[in-house]
Amino acid sequence: MGRFFRVAALLLAAPAFVLSGCARKAAPVAKAPFVATTLATSGTILPKEQIPGIVAPYLNVAIQSTLTEPADDVYVQEGDRVHTGEILARLDTADLQAQLDSDVATAHADAASTTHTVYSGGLTISQGVDQLHSAQAAVQQAQKTLSFDTLTLQRDQALLKQGYLAQQTVDQQTTTVHNDQQALRSAQASLSSAQSNVQANGSSITAPGLQQSAIEQAKAQQAVALANAQQIRVQISKATIVSPIDGVIVNRNLNPGEYPGTRQIFTIQQVDPLYAVLQADGSQVAQLRTGAPTAVTSSNVPGTTFRGPVVGILNQIVPGSTTFEVKIELRNPSGRLRPGMAVLGHVDLPPVTGVRIPVTAFTSPNRDMVLTVDSQGIVHASPVAEVADNGTSAVVTGLTAGSRVVSDGTTSIGDGEKVAFTK
Repeated sequence: MGRFFRVAALLLAAPAFVLSGCARKAAPVAKAPFVATTLATSGTILPKEQIPGIVAPYLNVAIQSTLTEPADDVYVQEGDRVHTGEILARLDTADLQAQLDSDVATAHADAASTTHTVYSGGLTISQGVDQLHSAQAAVQQAQKTLSFDTLTLQRDQALLKQGYLAQQTVDQQTTTVHNDQQALRSAQASLSSAQSNVQANGSSITAPGLQQSAIEQAKAQQAVALANAQQIRVQISKATIVSPIDGVIVNRNLNPGEYPGTRQIFTIQQVDPLYAVLQADGSQVAQLRTGAPTAVTSSNVPGTTFRGPVVGILNQIVPGSTTFEVKIELRNPSGRLRPGMAVLGHVDLPPVTGVRIPVTAFTSPNRDMVLTVDSQGIVHASPVAEVADNGTSAVVTGLTAGSRVVSDGTTSIGDGEKVAFTK
């Protein structure tokens, strides 16, 4: 009996032992969570800066007219595309044409007067020169006559002393000499007058003098009339208002019969090329350079990227502000971009070399912290400083090349946790 009870006790204890062993074997063992990681590497990236802005026309031309003439015709409407030299409107030129005809007639009259003055001056100069030659010959003749009669008087006076001539004959010869002297003085006075006349009028039609001055005056009057006529021609040409650029009419403020006055009658915008004007802060401007290639996108034109260079980096828009303008020149042959549309510029910056990590590794929008994993699988919150990024990779300081970084910085693991990863 005692043996029976011992065997029964063992049989009763065996299930309990088996159950206890089964319970310990079924207890689950905790496993470390798996995270995707990547190694930080040394390298170079081409960073991009995203800057918002708006589209602006390449040129914005305001057209006015200085003429006080009414409009005969206006050929364009707002929204029309126009080309350089295309006629926009014509102003009435009837009174200007009448003034032009009058000035041309005056110029012709002055030209005829100039010709008359040339011939008249030439004749006066020629006559003056002839008078001068005649006066010179008269003086020479009077001098010879006086010389001969003086010599004769001297001979007669000698003969008078010898008693060969009468006193009356000598007196007559003396009178002749006096007359010759008077004739010489008169001839000399005529010569002086002729010389003064030639000197005043000039010795030829091209020499300085009164006649040449009269000719120049007549020519000047003709030139004034021609200049007046040319001025009217210029005004008439301005009556045909043409477009100075290829562009779009955005404002028309003139109708047939209206006077332009001093107001702006047309506004034309050149939209190919045009500008993307980006609003940047100081840190963004500090990294930009003129000529940097840029891609520009707009939510108004989905699926299309416009490309062009940076053509201008302008200083602060408003004194005291920290906002700067960056101008991107874009081709727009299809006209899909329009002034006033909002755009986003993706500007290529100079290359940056350093330790690279994925931009997804940052744990917050501040981009100043990443999660690293040591060789034992322990997670560490590691502070970093971003230098630049290209949208995919970022160059940071605070890490060394070869550091293992959690690829997704927003994953739900914390500092000090143990994780599994693929080496």
